[in-house]
Amino acid sequence: MPRPPDRAEAMAAHTAPARQNLPLELNSFVGRERDLSDLLRLIEANRVLTLCGVGGIGKTRLALRIAAQATAEFRDGVWLCELADVTTREEIVTRIATAIGVSEENERELEQTLADVLRPRRLLLVLDNCEHVITDVAAVVSGLLDICTEVSFLVTSREPTRVPGETVWRVPPLGVPRPGEADPLCTESVRLFVERARASSHDFTVTPERLEHISDICRGLDGIPLGIELAAARVRLLSVAQIAQRLGDRFKFLTSGHRGAPVRQQTLRAVIDWSHGMLGESEQILLRRLSVFSSWNLELAERVCGDESLPREEILDLIVSLVDRSLVTVAGEHQGRMRYRLLETIRHYAAVQLGESGEERVLRLRHRDQMLLLAEELADNTVRGSGMAWPQRFDVWHRVMADYDNLRAALSWSAVRDNAAEGLRLCVALRPYWMAAGQRAEGAYWTDRFLAMDSDDEGLRGQAMVRRAELAWDQQDHAHAARIGEEGLRRCRASDDSASVALALNILAMTDMRGRDFDSARERLAEVVELTRSVGDPWNEGIARGTQGALAGLEGDFDSANAHYDSALAILRGIDHRWGVGRTLLGQGMVAEARGDLFGADRCFREALDIQRAIGGAPELARCLAGVGRIAALQGATAQAYDYLSESLTLCQSTGQRLGVARGMLAIATIAERQGMVEDAAKLAGAAAGMRERSGYPPSAATIRPSDGPLAALWEKGRGLEVDEAVELALHLAETGRSPRSSAVEQPPRSTVLTPREHEIALLIGSGMSNRSVAETLFITPTTVARHVANIHTKLGFNSRTQIAAWITERQPHA
Repeated sequence: MPRPPDRAEAMAAHTAPARQNLPLELNSFVGRERDLSDLLRLIEANRVLTLCGVGGIGKTRLALRIAAQATAEFRDGVWLCELADVTTREEIVTRIATAIGVSEENERELEQTLADVLRPRRLLLVLDNCEHVITDVAAVVSGLLDICTEVSFLVTSREPTRVPGETVWRVPPLGVPRPGEADPLCTESVRLFVERARASSHDFTVTPERLEHISDICRGLDGIPLGIELAAARVRLLSVAQIAQRLGDRFKFLTSGHRGAPVRQQTLRAVIDWSHGMLGESEQILLRRLSVFSSWNLELAERVCGDESLPREEILDLIVSLVDRSLVTVAGEHQGRMRYRLLETIRHYAAVQLGESGEERVLRLRHRDQMLLLAEELADNTVRGSGMAWPQRFDVWHRVMADYDNLRAALSWSAVRDNAAEGLRLCVALRPYWMAAGQRAEGAYWTDRFLAMDSDDEGLRGQAMVRRAELAWDQQDHAHAARIGEEGLRRCRASDDSASVALALNILAMTDMRGRDFDSARERLAEVVELTRSVGDPWNEGIARGTQGALAGLEGDFDSANAHYDSALAILRGIDHRWGVGRTLLGQGMVAEARGDLFGADRCFREALDIQRAIGGAPELARCLAGVGRIAALQGATAQAYDYLSESLTLCQSTGQRLGVARGMLAIATIAERQGMVEDAAKLAGAAAGMRERSGYPPSAATIRPSDGPLAALWEKGRGLEVDEAVELALHLAETGRSPRSSAVEQPPRSTVLTPREHEIALLIGSGMSNRSVAETLFITPTTVARHVANIHTKLGFNSRTQIAAWITERQPHA
């Protein structure tokens, strides 16, 4: 049976509409026109292209421009992974997974999940600043090349990766004017100097005399872009003649000194030395102190870098001065706060200065203390009771996201120095982030690392053990969750830590339920409720009430389950904790579905869906979409069911959730079988069963498995399908199943290019409806409407709603 092309790609684009994560260019890109053209051809023809060259030569800027212009060639986008501060292969994999939105899977290496997700995709991964981990980068790239045949890599490094098939491009310096050049402004280096000089001083003009000095500067700097930008930033303070003279003095020193380093490295070091030497003392102090950050905002810089020798109130002006001198880069705005960073070459230079100053330990401690404050604010906001609105809780979550690389640096610095207490505090505080962001394996790694160190604080170790048990539970390592949870509970009881005791009892109750020890679970949960009510801990009480609902549901007491869930929701709504509300609604929805309360289940799943769309947690969002889809099918809204189940399926596939993929395929197969598409339904059900089996999950109780005959053969055939083929089959079945069955009622005229659902949406757009109005009319989500509109544009070659409306008008019967 023929299938429409690129259906899976269209769904993936709907679920994750962004096709790149490249930063905005904050100034003009100058020169390298011929290089850029050649490199774009190379990236189309070669799967690994490495830009090599010394620091400051412009590798990163060139790579970002190539990636931006190559986006159209990669249907699944281009994705930047900054690797300057990673140290291990695991961190490299995590950075790539984070960039493209892949979630960890239970009991599986993230690298395997990443490979499965990337296998069907055509995308470009930009791996920036790889030289210090080049061996690990090469290993990761080699592994993905073998499995993911349409994934390409653009690497920047001071040395090649040496993976098979790599094409190495040695990034040259910018062209410099020859002595006596008739028109120096035609050369790249001079153009760059003039552009940056005008950005630094808006009244800067080019005169013949200045042009001669600019040419000398560019020749002296050997066409190195970073050096030219640093020199051009000085035109506000010095004439170009003065800049040329001072640089000339600096380079004379090079000819008489040690020349063991390559010439261009000496040149760049000289110009950075020169630029650094022209800074005031306060600017030099701030520059070296800023090297402790991966990126920062003003408030963070003031808290870490300010002291008696560098007053906080001066730091803003000093940062502005360093930006003006091209030593600090504006990274963009996050939550109304500007963020800044150092170019890696400058950061490395500044870090050396920090080490030589004797201040490094003090600055690292201040940095870690600020990260501890941020992480512990997150932990406090997560469990705080009333008096805090959800936007306030969510604000600190965004700040943790922005500073997560700084938090990793604080963890790493603590681990290297065996600072167990501070490391454990960070782990305890970051547990909510690791849980909700799907980074449970990383959380487990750091917590285990610090628990392996000696520590005298038994209460803190108990807190960390309890949080480690929660991570283990989410990873489905139930035995470890029970074991370390019990040990953590014992220590937390001894230290009279009621919040950690309540958390431990909640986790252990869930492990009891998993082992069918319902009496033990009931006793633990009753203790949690009594404890949390006595100390005023609504967060843990709400979680316990929800778990009581799940327990009652397992025992078949649906009325009690619903009552417990209602109690949990009342508590969690009372403290405006929407994440907790969303998780509770999912449980209540499943209980309502089990008891046949379709209206109640639909209400729960849809409200949970709204919450999860705002928060953005992929696993929970996929579960909500699947829940709405299942209920829609039971209510007879087949087209709507297919819409939601298809979106859930695509989201699970794009984020590496194999169990979610298998469940989604089985749900679609079940609906398709009811519609009479029994052959393809049997094949798809077999694919779902095969995927569960290969992934180590037990068979589903609801599986469709014909006993004999042709359908059984199709089931077996489906069982051997690759995941991508099976998902394509599922999406095709959903598209076919949306079409109305044959009817005596004459259908409106339509192009056979569009599916019936697409034509229906096109008619409503032709009447002037917005996407939201169309969604309300057809009882589907606005994002589903947007996906169909995108399909209509693609099929008809349109790019506007006006064209769709005109096309519909032309096909309306005339009076």
